[in-house]
Amino acid sequence: MEMLNFTDVTEFILLGLTSHWEWQVTFFIIFLIVYVVTVVGNIGMIVLIKVSPQLSSPMYFFLSHLSFVDVWFSSNVTPKMLENLLSETKTISYAGCLVQCFFFIALVHVEIFILAVMAFDRYMAIGNPLLYGSKMSRAVCIRLISFPYVYGFLTSLAATLWTYGLYFCGKVEINHFYCADPPLIKMACAGTTVKEYTMRALAGLNFSYSLLVIIVSYIFILIAILRMRSAEGRKKAFSTCGSHLTAVTIFYGTLFFMYLRSPMEESVEQGKMVAVFYTTVIPMLNPMIYSLRNKDVKEAAHKVVSRIVMTR
Repeated sequence: MEMLNFTDVTEFILLGLTSHWEWQVTFFIIFLIVYVVTVVGNIGMIVLIKVSPQLSSPMYFFLSHLSFVDVWFSSNVTPKMLENLLSETKTISYAGCLVQCFFFIALVHVEIFILAVMAFDRYMAIGNPLLYGSKMSRAVCIRLISFPYVYGFLTSLAATLWTYGLYFCGKVEINHFYCADPPLIKMACAGTTVKEYTMRALAGLNFSYSLLVIIVSYIFILIAILRMRSAEGRKKAFSTCGSHLTAVTIFYGTLFFMYLRSPMEESVEQGKMVAVFYTTVIPMLNPMIYSLRNKDVKEAAHKVVSRIVMTR
């Protein structure tokens, strides 16, 4: 039986999106702009919700947490990617790789369950409007938003420990622009079986469970809307769900494509392209989706801007 020569890895090389220098400069400029827009847009949304009395409902409380997670999600990946685009070494330490994996998995799980909580909130608002204020009290909202954070970080801790159990035999080049499970599994020479199956099991279980909550919530929402006698009421109910449905469709579409694949070479290459959209573009799009399609957010933003202009 051949003995494997395990390597004591201290750092990895991130191969990134391309090896062509001219493309690296172009990507740096593009992703720097996207990152700035992401941070400004999401922090702006958080501040707007905080200072606007008309955005004090539970829906906007949960939306502020979605924006908070998007800022950290993008910040976990993009700054290192920008650094490596202009660097010759393009390395990340072993500890840094594990930390990036930990926060990536944690924040993904936090976001999918926040989206599920937001779907449940829409059902309570549309299906039980008279009881909405009492059923979705501040204490209830805090308990609902605590679950994604606690569960997401505990799940990530277990998943990261399985990543720590991977063994490497000399090759330390990660065919990606951040530390992701599929290329790490492909690169490892031992410990991959447990990691791969647990990754698939956790991803499949958690994504399916959170998506089930969303689907069931929207089934009841649809039933409640169809029972409404007022056409104006039905239109308003649909409009309050449009932004959330758009965010869910984009987010879950990329999630299932990214995670429920075999970590082979061609799927890793495809995964890099999807991950670009997933880690940089979606966090930028969320505040746009909720502001452009939401009358209350636009009105609140207009009032805040007017107050700022008046005070000058």
